[in-house]
Order: sequence, then C-alpha cells, then structure tokens
Amino acid sequence: MLPSAESLEGKPVPQVTFKARPDNQWRDLTSDELFKGKTVVVFSLPGAYTPTCSSTHLPRYNELAQVLRENGVDDILCLSVNDAFVMNEWKTGQEAEGITFVPDGNGDFARGMGMLVDKRDLGFGMRSWRYSMLVRDGVIEKMFIEEEGEDDPFKVSDADTMLRYINPEARAPEPIVMFSRPGCPFCARAKAALKERRLRYTDISQDQKITSGVLRAITGRMTWPQVFIGGRLIGGADELDAHLAGA
Repeated sequence: MLPSAESLEGKPVPQVTFKARPDNQWRDLTSDELFKGKTVVVFSLPGAYTPTCSSTHLPRYNELAQVLRENGVDDILCLSVNDAFVMNEWKTGQEAEGITFVPDGNGDFARGMGMLVDKRDLGFGMRSWRYSMLVRDGVIEKMFIEEEGEDDPFKVSDADTMLRYINPEARAPEPIVMFSRPGCPFCARAKAALKERRLRYTDISQDQKITSGVLRAITGRMTWPQVFIGGRLIGGADELDAHLAGA
C-alpha cells in the first residue's frame, strides 16, 4: 500500500546516492546536491520511453520548465527506476534540456519514498509509482500521488497541477510552431525574436519534406516562415514582431 501524500509532507527526502553520467562521465550525485538549499520540483514515473511518460508527463514539464523557474523553482527533476544510459538517451530524444534526469537505477529513492511498486507482471521488475512533489531545502512541502490501482493513472502529478499549486495566477505559455526554410533570413529573424523572449517553439523545417505546396495547404500562404501560436496563424517575421510587441 502506498503512503498518503499527507504522511510524506513535512518530511525530508531520502538520502540516496545516484549513479549518474552527466557529460557521459560517471559521477555520484547525492540527495544533498540535488535538494539542499534549493526549491525543486520532482516528478517520478514508471519508466523511460513508456507511452504516458514520453507523450505527456515529461513533455509538459519540459514545456513549463521556464514558467516554473520564473515562479521560484530552481530545478526540475525527472526520476525513474532506469539506469543512467537509458535516462541520458531519453533526455536527448525528448530534447528536454529544461529538465534534470536522475537515474534511480536500484530504486533506492523510490523505496525510501515508499513508492517502489512491483511491476513484474509486465516484465518491468520493481518500478516507481507515478507522483510529483515540491521540495524546499530537502523537505517535502507538497505531494501529488496518483490513485493506487492496477492501471497507470495520470491525473494529479502533471505539470499544470504543480504550476497551479505554486502560483494559481501563473500563465502557461501557448504552444508555438514555426514552418521555416534553411537559409531564409526572415526565418532566422523570427527565431531570434522568439529566443530573445525565451519562448520555446517547435521548428518544422523544409528539410522535413515541408514543401511550398504543403505550406500553402496548411497556411494559405507561400512565404516563409509561417508561425502559429496557440493554434492561430500569426504569419511571417513582420507579423510575429507586431504580435510580440503587443503581447
């Protein structure tokens, strides 16, 4: 049986040494290094590359990483009972530079949290239950634990729930997609404008088989770039500048 959120709040995180490979070099990371003197958001999940973890849980924390930091969070940790090699490759594939990946390979942290669960029926061995928490100076302030059951629930440990707890007035950024072409100076200008404002965006380049015909079918226009924000077509570099100036 999993512990309740209330029973963990106010308690220190487990003292664990993680076998990590930052910069592809073995290094021991301690709980104190990760938590002491910091405000840290942690989200722990059953496994790297698994469907909900890869499609929703991790990507949304990555999207909201900057907003969380703007609201007082020093670091965002993704924990999973996987080894350092798996966690590093998953981070690269997810382009999750805003997240610190922590390999709990032996499940020591999950066990110390009371969150280690038996998934041998799926061939997974022992894994972490899905949860998130806000930790200040090594002490758990708030826990969000998914309801216990046979499936893999995902209702309360998400990034939006955590952001609302930290600051109910915080605004999550709208998703931005840019259709661009290599060597296009207007595309470079639009990217620079977004980066200057530290706005994350997804770049869909002509290198990815996006032809002028595809661009016209999607946007009704022939010129590059074309930028969408929150599902709305903003347009090219000049129109993006005007939109950002009025934002």
